[in-house]
Amino acid sequence: MNTTDVGVEFDRQIRTLADKGYPARAGLSEADFRGLFEPLREPVLEYMSSRTPPAPSEARVPFLLVVTRALVPIEESVSLTSLAGKTEPGVVERFYKPGELERFVSRKDLLLPEGGAYVVFDVERGEEFCGVVPLDAMATVAARGRTGLTMEEGIALVTQFPRALAKNKCFSLAGTRLGDKDKRVPALWISKGAPKLGWCWEGNPHTWLGLASAGGRTGAA
Repeated sequence: MNTTDVGVEFDRQIRTLADKGYPARAGLSEADFRGLFEPLREPVLEYMSSRTPPAPSEARVPFLLVVTRALVPIEESVSLTSLAGKTEPGVVERFYKPGELERFVSRKDLLLPEGGAYVVFDVERGEEFCGVVPLDAMATVAARGRTGLTMEEGIALVTQFPRALAKNKCFSLAGTRLGDKDKRVPALWISKGAPKLGWCWEGNPHTWLGLASAGGRTGAA
């Protein structure tokens, strides 16, 4: 993936967000919304120029532009997703109690970039962890120097690469939790032909649920 390809992909991701209605959801003009990402262009080009990442695929993506809930609420960003070749909008699992979703926040140790938009690098869907206890998968990911994706990052993956969410290849989002004692791990899976944001217990393995992870993140230069 050369510098030209990186620039083309960067612009494609911005265009996808704009086409899906993110500017209006964020209360911004399209020009102002696009302007949020321009400071991220140089860091992305610099990061990618020092590596030889593979072309984007269903299982692994070199980088993703992420819109946080500070700009667009989770419920709304989920509704802007759909599966490849489908039109049914994504939904939030009803097992999240009223007001509870907002309490699921990104882990503090991730040290996420500030602001409403940032970039996450080297994203893996993590199907190798299908059938693995989530806690064990988290330990393996951490040992590799990687971190679990957050809710917003998982939504970004499905938004930009709908084929990443597929039958028997769904994924947990261990970068977002509800405190240290809560045993639930958010996850994205398929229900009635659409993406669904739900949660599963950290000690319960599922043959169809892996654990997505990232190699790094950066904000504006």
